[in-house]
Amino acid sequence: MLDLKKTKKEMESIAIVDNVKLNDDETKIIILNQVLLPNAIEYKEIDNLKDAYDAIKKLEIRGAPAIGIFAGYVMYILSLKDRDLAFEEFFKNFKNNKEYLNSSRPTAVNLSWALNRMEKVVTDNKDKDVKEIISKLKEEAKKIHNEDIEMCLKISEYGLSLLKDGDGVLTHCNAGPIATSYGTAQGPLLLSKARGMHIKVFADETRPLLQGARLTSFEMEKAGVDVTLICDNIASIVMRNGWVQACFVGCDRIAANGDVANKIGTSGVAILAKHYGIPVYSLGPSSTIDMNCPDGDHIKIELRDPEEIKNMWYEKPMALKEVKCYNPSFDVTDHELLTGIVTEKGIIYPPFDINLKKIFE
Repeated sequence: MLDLKKTKKEMESIAIVDNVKLNDDETKIIILNQVLLPNAIEYKEIDNLKDAYDAIKKLEIRGAPAIGIFAGYVMYILSLKDRDLAFEEFFKNFKNNKEYLNSSRPTAVNLSWALNRMEKVVTDNKDKDVKEIISKLKEEAKKIHNEDIEMCLKISEYGLSLLKDGDGVLTHCNAGPIATSYGTAQGPLLLSKARGMHIKVFADETRPLLQGARLTSFEMEKAGVDVTLICDNIASIVMRNGWVQACFVGCDRIAANGDVANKIGTSGVAILAKHYGIPVYSLGPSSTIDMNCPDGDHIKIELRDPEEIKNMWYEKPMALKEVKCYNPSFDVTDHELLTGIVTEKGIIYPPFDINLKKIFE
C-alpha cells in the first residue's frame, strides 16, 4: 500500500514552482510561462479563449497532464462569462470553445480527454440551472487537478521501484513538475533525491524546443539531483560507456497495442537503448492510453513551424531562408522497444495489447 501523504510531503520538500492554478478569486488561471525558462520565472494570467489557445499552441504551458489540468480550468473560466445565458446558448458557446481549444494540439490526448470530461458535466446536468452547472464545472476542474497530483505521486513510487542507488537514468524532453503536478517520467528522479538516493540523470537537450535543456535540467539542478545535460546525439556514447541503466521517457498518447507517441527523438533513444540492452520505460497517466487508437500508425503527428529549427534560439538564422524544414513535434516508439509502461495503476509489461486492457477492467 502506497503512503501518498508521505510521498507528497517528500515531493513538497524539493518543490520548485507552481505550473498552473486558479487565482485567489477563481476567475482567472495563472500559469508558469515555460517559454521563458530557465532565464526567467514569470507567471501569466489567462481569462479568455484566445490567450488560452495561444498558451497551449505556443507551449507557454506544455506537458500532457498540465495541458489537461489547464483545459479543465479554461472551460470553467470561460463558462463564467456565460452565466446569465439560457442553457441552449450556454451549451452552444461551450461546444464552440471546446472545439477551438482542442485544435491547439491534436496529438496530446489529455487535452481532448479533459475537455470531454468537462462537457460530460454539462450534458449530465442539462436540466439544472446554468449557474449550478458552472459550479459543477469548477468542481470537475479541481478534481482533474487533484487526480493528477495523486497520479504523479503513484507513478513516482512505481517508477522509483525500478531503480537502485547509483543508477544512471537517461531522460528525453520534460515530464517533471513543470509539465505535470509532481512529475511522471521525472517524478521518480525527484523522489529519489527526497529519499537520499543517488541517481545520476542524463538529460537530452531535446531539439528543437530544448525542453530537456531549458526545463528538465532546470528542475533537476534546482532540486539538487545529479544531472548532466547532453546533446541529443551524445545519448549513444553515454550508453556505450555503461553510464545508463534505464531510460525514462514520458508519453503524449499510448495506442492500444502499446505504441507510444512522445517528443520527437524518443524513438531514437529507444532504438539505441535496445542495442545496448538498456530497459526503456514510458511513464504517464492512464488517461494518455487511447484504446480507440489501434497502433502508432493511427496517431496524428503535429507538424510545427519550421522556424523553430532555423531561428528560434539563434541571434541569426542557422539556415538559408529558402531551405525546407521538416519539424514534427512527436515520433512513435514501437511497443517492441519498450520494457514497460508505468501508470498510476502500476507497471504494465508486454504483451501490451492484452495488459493495457486489463487496467481498465
